[in-house]
Amino acid sequence: MKLSDAKLQFVASWGAFGTHWGINRTMAQIHALLLVSPEPLCADDIMEQLNISRGNANMNIRELIDWALVERVIVPGERKEFFAAEKDIWKVVRQIVKERKKRELDPMLKLLGQLSDVEGDRRDKEVKTFTETINNIKRVGEQADKTLETLIKADENWFLGSLMKIFKAG
Repeated sequence: MKLSDAKLQFVASWGAFGTHWGINRTMAQIHALLLVSPEPLCADDIMEQLNISRGNANMNIRELIDWALVERVIVPGERKEFFAAEKDIWKVVRQIVKERKKRELDPMLKLLGQLSDVEGDRRDKEVKTFTETINNIKRVGEQADKTLETLIKADENWFLGSLMKIFKAG
């Protein structure tokens, strides 16, 4: 496969995968393009290579910066802004997990905490069923939270070693 074809396939596939980790296709495609680019790219380069509008490029670049997956880079002698993606995939995975946790799990746990404090007689069948269900979901969410916190703080070698132990035990 030619490099140009492989690059196009990677960008398209990463774009499709991105929708599964909570970002839109174009944002993931920009991220993929920056991941495989040896040099930082300006918005014009990104727009041209992905055939997207300036507004679409700028909005998604800002979002990637908010996710801490992309940073602005100063290129000496250039007036345009340039952008580069974090190349360490372990850091990328941890950052995506961190952002998803912050945007999805943390608000859910906060809501479950509020819902578990429902008023009513705990002996009432409806109240009991509701609170038990909420508390069970909350316990699973809290365990997921602890696991994700461990992953976010983990060293790549520790994580991969732990993962291998799990697969060997199974």
